[in-house]
Amino acid sequence: MIIHSDANENASFLPARLIRGKRMKDIIILPGIGGSGDAHWQTRWEISSPEMRRFQPSDWDRPDLTDWMSALDRAVGASATPPLLVAHSLACLLVAHWQQLSSLAVAGAVLVAVPVPQSASFPKEAAGFGNPPSQEMRFPTLIVASANDPFGTLEHARARADLWGSGLVEIGAFGHINGQSGLEEWTQGKALLTAFAAGLAKPDRCDLAE
Repeated sequence: MIIHSDANENASFLPARLIRGKRMKDIIILPGIGGSGDAHWQTRWEISSPEMRRFQPSDWDRPDLTDWMSALDRAVGASATPPLLVAHSLACLLVAHWQQLSSLAVAGAVLVAVPVPQSASFPKEAAGFGNPPSQEMRFPTLIVASANDPFGTLEHARARADLWGSGLVEIGAFGHINGQSGLEEWTQGKALLTAFAAGLAKPDRCDLAE
């Protein structure tokens, strides 16, 4: 497992903002289209971690970009301190759009399974999320990608990491990194989140397999 690409220089401020003692706090879970079901690692994390809460758009199945951005605004605005975002699939594109238009502060975002809006597999209901901004994100981000994601490719993940100034972790062949991937609690993902929150994601290529 590797982390590479050019991570945002602001990653150095993460420990002070996100760690009090040894516990992360205020993490917003952002599922993709349809929401995350009971088998999804996002749902399992939310149930087992009191510091995590889910944003609430009006409709999970017919996503509207304006509505989803308003829901994210509400969730971030309700946080006492800049929260950490954990996005999956379509919500990764939501974060890209939202951060360009909103002035609300977040500490950083983990973007899991970034989809390709131009692909034939991209849901038509989510067409409004296409053409996400290509500029560097205004806060630190970490992309997590699977080698056999039916909605995205490693090439796309690498390209987005370069454009957004993100760190990138390639975890092997785990499909869309969702409830069908057999990840259960996805302890590897939680370790990545913890490392990212602690400021351990580095801008240079590094090996975390040890």
